[in-house]
Amino acid sequence: MIFFVTGGSRGIGAAIVLEAIGLGHDVAFTYWNHAELADRVVARAREIGPGRRCHAYRLDVRDSAAVEAVGDQALDEFGTVDTVVANAGVNVPGLAVTLSDEAWHTVLDTNLSGAFYVCRQFLPAFLANGRGRIILVSSVGHGGVTGQVSYAASKAGLLGLSGSLAREYGRRGLTSNVVVPGFIETDMTSDATELREFWTRFCPAGRVGTPGDVASVVMFLASDAASFVNGQVIPVTAGLDWAP
Repeated sequence: MIFFVTGGSRGIGAAIVLEAIGLGHDVAFTYWNHAELADRVVARAREIGPGRRCHAYRLDVRDSAAVEAVGDQALDEFGTVDTVVANAGVNVPGLAVTLSDEAWHTVLDTNLSGAFYVCRQFLPAFLANGRGRIILVSSVGHGGVTGQVSYAASKAGLLGLSGSLAREYGRRGLTSNVVVPGFIETDMTSDATELREFWTRFCPAGRVGTPGDVASVVMFLASDAASFVNGQVIPVTAGLDWAP
């Protein structure tokens, strides 16, 4: 199987890349501002799976023309793509009353429009193959988060995007699902001390999540074992499904 993973240089994305390599798959992944981290992921992938292919591509998913160019390059180099994981995301905190247009568009264009551009790019290959897996990485914040209105809106939009794709193409061998991580220990959450304390206190598991927790669910959704799982929203939260 061949994966295309956006935002694969660190955190959840890097865990997905390396989990796929470890299971014997090939991976194309993108990054934006972390070339050194991307190189480390490629090097680690070569250690884990010496016979597997792992290529990193610099991509700003907000640019639909760039998504098309990088997508075409990946298709040329890998021959096809079987699974798309739209994981790239940013967060610009701010209350609705003071949030700037620039901040709003930065988050929505990356987290939601970028995911759409990537899905649209690979739909023709999926339809030609008669099989495809689309996995969008949302957040428990999709239900609303104080001080993160743009992030919450973008992550909520992924649910509608995925559901529509599932209905449009389910009869053509495609599935589209959303993974909803809870608090996951990554660089993006390293400063979220209060939220980490909240999660540890109230989560039934008594701990925060790891990128590997999410990667394992993504691998299942990408597999043939999940062929009857379509249009679903899968919480990876250990039972705490909301954010303050």
